[in-house]
Amino acid sequence: MLLDDVAATSTAVAATPARGAKVDRIAACLRLASPDEVAPAVAFLSGDLVQRQVGVGYASLRDLPEPAATATLTLREVDAVFERLAGLAGPGSQGERRRTLAELMGRATAPEQRFLWHLLLGELRQGALDGVMVEAIARAASQPVAAVRRALLLTGELPAVAEAALREDGAGLAALRLEVGRPLRPMLAQTADAIEAAMERAAPAAVEWKLDGARVQIHRLGTEVRVFTRSLDDVTGRVPELVEAALALPVRSVVLDGEAIALQADGRPHPFQVTGSRFGSRRDIDRLRAAIPLTPFLFDLLHLDGEDMIDLPAGERHAALATVLPEALRTPRLVTADVAEAAGFLDRTLDRGHEGVVVKALASPYEAGRRGAGWIKVKPRHTLDLVILAAEWGHGRRRGYLSNLHLGARDPAGGYVMLGKTFKGMTDEMLAWQTGRLQELEVDRDDWTVRVRPELVVEIAFDGVQRSPRYPGGVALRFARVLRYRPDKRAAEADSIETVRALQRTVPIRQ
Repeated sequence: MLLDDVAATSTAVAATPARGAKVDRIAACLRLASPDEVAPAVAFLSGDLVQRQVGVGYASLRDLPEPAATATLTLREVDAVFERLAGLAGPGSQGERRRTLAELMGRATAPEQRFLWHLLLGELRQGALDGVMVEAIARAASQPVAAVRRALLLTGELPAVAEAALREDGAGLAALRLEVGRPLRPMLAQTADAIEAAMERAAPAAVEWKLDGARVQIHRLGTEVRVFTRSLDDVTGRVPELVEAALALPVRSVVLDGEAIALQADGRPHPFQVTGSRFGSRRDIDRLRAAIPLTPFLFDLLHLDGEDMIDLPAGERHAALATVLPEALRTPRLVTADVAEAAGFLDRTLDRGHEGVVVKALASPYEAGRRGAGWIKVKPRHTLDLVILAAEWGHGRRRGYLSNLHLGARDPAGGYVMLGKTFKGMTDEMLAWQTGRLQELEVDRDDWTVRVRPELVVEIAFDGVQRSPRYPGGVALRFARVLRYRPDKRAAEADSIETVRALQRTVPIRQ
């Protein structure tokens, strides 16, 4: 199977608004794949790589060779190159990565180069999300959609599900089940602006701490333990305290879901960067553990001693969790149907420095890989009115638009202090408008950035303030996103850097 077949399918799917037509296009492509091509075909059409990460960023793709005139690259060859890129490490690996990538791109036609560019940068937006892919796999394999969806829930990997569905007339599909040691995609939460709205949708419910830690899925089978992140990366060797906690449980096999977080001596959370540094570090683990110990807060049980638990109601899963997990390892929670009690629990959680709460319906199953209706997170939203200092040209679907905004707070001593960047929260109409308006305010530009007169005020929502040596003010906004432009405000009325710094003292968010 040629890469050109997949690239052409991707282009057609992106241009097709109808869900049914997308499913038909993808299914037709999958029928062309041989058994060993199914996994990369499904991964590529989902906008992913079988290898997940291969160490290629924008800098590696800036100068592409001239495209080939004829399509000759096979899917197997491309997947093999990605496998080789993923395995490169150590001295000289960056140069070898560039050479290997240039060789691949030199054999690709112009449409294939565009496809690979978007694929490698994670910007392949074609509307082929999990739901569409599940239907396409089912259609290609002539299997029930429900059976494919169930297999995905249990395994968490679309390529593996597709291989099973398309092999032996789908006989492999029925054999798929939750496997201890192989991560599931975690269940995610929907959002509510207020505790009252969340309780209305979920009560009676458990109200749990919403921590700003790292999501972890802990698997134990006998004396073997593996720990996975939200993105299903294996970080077992970096978190020995989580491994030890799992080995101390009175179980033979277990799969646990929760968070791990670095706490200060008084029990309040460290800034997220501190927790993140533990998960990002591969060296000096013993020294880091002594300096920045991680505390697990576990909130769900997916498997226990040979029995899969994901179909059980949340209340039953937690009752079983409490039989094997000491209270110190369980996420604090309150079971209630009373809104006032839930609001009080939220206030106490915020007072301890945590993000908010997650309201969980007691009857809800575990919906792996989905934002299930049974989980609803409530976090206070903080906003600032900031000034746009510059904007960067977008990539992928946003190519040709000024997208990534440089945000500045007013400095009472004069000028503006940059707090970070954001490209989130913008509608297509907003992108088009701001691209024109910002070029009217342009004072300078280079290949990537347009710098502007500081006149436009934008309302920004954010989750936290964190220390940052990258910016002159020493602080940056976390998860900043655009709410709206403020034509009613002059730049002189924007929030000041003093206001931002005061948030560190008055709001229970990142230090």
